[in-house]
Amino acid sequence: MASTPAGGRTARVHVVSDVHGNARDLARAGEGADALVCLGDLVLFLDYADHSRGIFPDLFGRENADRIVELRTARRFEEAREFGARLWRGVGEDRAAMIEQAVRKQYAEMFAAFPTPTYATYGNVDMPPLWREYAGPGTRVLDGERVEIGGWTFGFVGGGLKSPMRTPYEIGDEEYAAKLEAVGEVDVLCTHIPPEVPELVYDTVARRFERGSRALLEAIRVTRPRYALFGHVHQPLTRRMRIGTTECVNVGHFAGTGRPWALEW
Repeated sequence: MASTPAGGRTARVHVVSDVHGNARDLARAGEGADALVCLGDLVLFLDYADHSRGIFPDLFGRENADRIVELRTARRFEEAREFGARLWRGVGEDRAAMIEQAVRKQYAEMFAAFPTPTYATYGNVDMPPLWREYAGPGTRVLDGERVEIGGWTFGFVGGGLKSPMRTPYEIGDEEYAAKLEAVGEVDVLCTHIPPEVPELVYDTVARRFERGSRALLEAIRVTRPRYALFGHVHQPLTRRMRIGTTECVNVGHFAGTGRPWALEW
């Protein structure tokens, strides 16, 4: 772990995750900060708090969005997939092309809202191949990589682990662990998903355990970063806790609150 910079406060970083279409507040998220850190999930496919918002209700309507949320919340994932498949068959067009078109529209708005500088990594609902097209010169995309901000080292690991939800950017446990190993010891470890701790992975509104990473939990215990920052779980049982000497903070509330989390040193 890197040493503390001399001379008191040297930097202020604002951190957001799970933006889910909130471009209006994203455009102001960097105000007063030296940099913005974004931990992914820019896309809004379906808003579990407001079923009228997102790509899914835009295509299939509020009533069908209500139904698929009901099935997923009840953990009836197979029924939800069958229900969704029936809706897509009724559209009569290429599903992937329609989703990509909708995602591109959101990405154009989201990336235009990023301040300079922004350091960003992918969420599990993001589509990494498209980021290269929309990230401007003031936005640096990192995944399994490190960067220095204000004398501290930040490591970034994006994406989620494979789950019944089958979201666009889910990878295997071994690949995820390899990215953590590539990052190594840092002052601030930035990931989209949380470590595998029950209080951090249970969503109290969706009423289910999301997938956290055991490899991330082990990396925190071994490398002891000052902070571990993550999102993914929008309404966790616990937003903040210590694992050893590391302060673990869930910042995945941006879509609903419009407020970044501030890290100052």
